[in-house]
Amino acid sequence: MSTATEAASEEIHPSDEAHDDHDHGLSDFGYIKVALLLAVLTAAEVLIYFFDDRVGPLEVPLLLILMVVKFEIVVAYFMHLRFDNKLFTWMFVGGLVLAIAVYAAMGTSMLFWTDPAGCDLSPNLDC
Repeated sequence: MSTATEAASEEIHPSDEAHDDHDHGLSDFGYIKVALLLAVLTAAEVLIYFFDDRVGPLEVPLLLILMVVKFEIVVAYFMHLRFDNKLFTWMFVGGLVLAIAVYAAMGTSMLFWTDPAGCDLSPNLDC
């Protein structure tokens, strides 16, 4: 009876030898390199923010580009999507595109959807 149980157990939980054929991610040193790269990109974001007077109108586009690059690195390596099915990658990319679209729509509300002239939006709206 134990032989039947062991055989059934191996069908449900295959041995580790079956998993040795494919890669499960980076080595420890690889993860350290990715973390250092993310730290450098974060430092670049902070510098862009503090030196916004020198960067000028490129500040927001540069920060958005760095945000997307960092998102891609985190999703690819720390969430193992680089080693997974491409469908999952497209799902995350779709979510990122949707998030950027919502962010851009909210940003336009501050530029194009202004208050009527002379209306300060106080509780006593007479506009």
